[in-house]
Parts: sequence; structure tokens; C-alpha cells
Amino acid sequence: MNHPVKAFSTVEDQVKLLRSRGLELDDEAQASQWLRSIGYYRLSGYWYPYRQPASAPQGSRKDVFIPGSSFNDVIRLYEFDRKLRTLIHDGIERIEVAMRAQVSAYLGKISPLAYQDPTNFRPSFDHKRWADIVNKRVNRARTHSEPVRHHDQKYGGSLPIWVLTEVLDFADVSRLFEGLPAAAQWRIAGELGIHIDTSSLSRSQRARAKKLHPMVRWLEQLTVLRNTGAHHSRLWNRNFVPVATAALRTVEDPQALPEGESKRVYGALVLMTFLLRHISPGTTWGLKACDLVEESFQALSYRSPQEMGFPAGWRSLPIWTP
Repeated sequence: MNHPVKAFSTVEDQVKLLRSRGLELDDEAQASQWLRSIGYYRLSGYWYPYRQPASAPQGSRKDVFIPGSSFNDVIRLYEFDRKLRTLIHDGIERIEVAMRAQVSAYLGKISPLAYQDPTNFRPSFDHKRWADIVNKRVNRARTHSEPVRHHDQKYGGSLPIWVLTEVLDFADVSRLFEGLPAAAQWRIAGELGIHIDTSSLSRSQRARAKKLHPMVRWLEQLTVLRNTGAHHSRLWNRNFVPVATAALRTVEDPQALPEGESKRVYGALVLMTFLLRHISPGTTWGLKACDLVEESFQALSYRSPQEMGFPAGWRSLPIWTP
């Protein structure tokens, strides 16, 4: 049975409601301004974990807050998540550019237009669907993309792969990588520093990895992570599609990945840190991630990095050291 839509409430009503439910508001005027700037509904996702747990159903919360919960902590959690989204966007941007370059280099050696030939890809790859999406992107890019306009004016005809990749988004590149033969996937992953020790895997894990490189599923997760952040949605306590970690844990630094599978943001941070160290030598991205968690998250009341998938003693792992 559907419930009626909730009635509209003013910011003043929202402040009174939060206070009546036990949330501490040291500065009511400041709290009102935050509610006006961000909105009650969006902020509710950040004060939800400060509500008292309910006995059933599992994982649900009561309307009243844990004693000592404050609006200030809610805002600090919101600001942490906003900074985390910004940091992840910066990291994925560099990984996306590197993937474009590697996929472009592989296909370009075959032919500037190798991406148009379905025989260069797996039989299971829906080449037509991918090409239809890409053609729409190219047509839109012709109005604003300088590389595309330059090519059209000087050469005309179809775009070579190294121009085409400039208008693809991360999902397009990830799907293209998934469609490549296994040997090409392994070659590209190796260029990114991912050298998997297949001898350390079980027979079934080895067979799966040789058929489809594990980076395929990790790129899918990074794509979801990127899109989640791009829509300003929460990242810190989000569950993503689980990705197996056994193969990548045979690589030295990614041994910091959780055993079995990774579905929280921690696993993505580990992989991104590793990739960025290879893509951008001397990068401090991983250290920035550490500082953000230690300085902006761990100081929050009732919050633990384990909520993001961080294991106990994570800070001492080699991946997080300079």
C-alpha cells in the first residue's frame, strides 16, 4: 500500500523536527543556512547513520538520534564526502586519459579505423550497439570539439582512433576494453603496471583471468564510482557491485585489497593509488586520500573507516606509505 506524499515543510519546521528527535544544533541559524543550501532530503543521507538502530528489519534506523549526535558532525561528514568525490574525480580523470591512450595505441597499430571492424573484437562484443553510441557522441562533439573540427576540416571522413578517444567517456572506453581479445587486455593492463602472477591463482581463477582480464570488472566499478560522484551522490558508505580481488592481490601493492571481493570505496582507492603511481610518477594522490580519511573522517563521532571497507591497521600497509 502506497503512503501519501509527505507534506512540504519549511526550514524552520525542519530545524524543530531535528531538535525534537535529539540532534544537537549548537547554532540554529547556521543549521538553517545549511538546510537551505543543501536541502533536508540530501542531508538526511548523512544523518541517517546517526539515528538509533532499530531492532528490525536489520539495518534500519529509528527516527530518534543517538545521544550526543550533532548537526556539526553531519555537516563534517557531508564535507568529507564532497572532498572524497572531488579527489576521486581527479584520480579517475587521469586513469581515464591513460586508458584512452593505451586502447588508442593498441587499435591504432592495427589501423587508424580498426575500431570500425567487428573482427578486431570478441564475438560476444555488441559492436553495433557500441558504435551507435559512439556515433552519437561524435555528432554532438562536432559542434564543440576542437580535435574533431580540425580533423573534419583538414581530412574529412571517419575519425582515426586517436581522435575518436578524445570524445569518448569512461564507460565507452571501458566497454571497448572489455570487447578486446584477452591478449590485448593483458597487454594494455601490463602497460598500466598490472602484472598478475597467474601461478598464484587456483585453476578456475586462472582460467577466468586468461579469458577476461580482471581489470575489465574493476573498470566497470570505477565507471560507476565516477558516475556516482558526478551526480553528487554519496560515496563514503555506498555498496558497489562486488569485484573479485584474488588476481590483483598477486600484484605487489594491490595486496592491500580485501580478500575475496571488494564492494566498498576502499578497494577502489587502493587500485586507483596503484594505477596513479604508475601513470603519474611522484603523485601524492594516495597520500591525499590518507590525509582526508585521517583528518576529516576518523575524527567524527560514531564513524569508523571500516564503514568504507578499510581494514584494521590499514594505515601501515605499504600502499599508503610514500
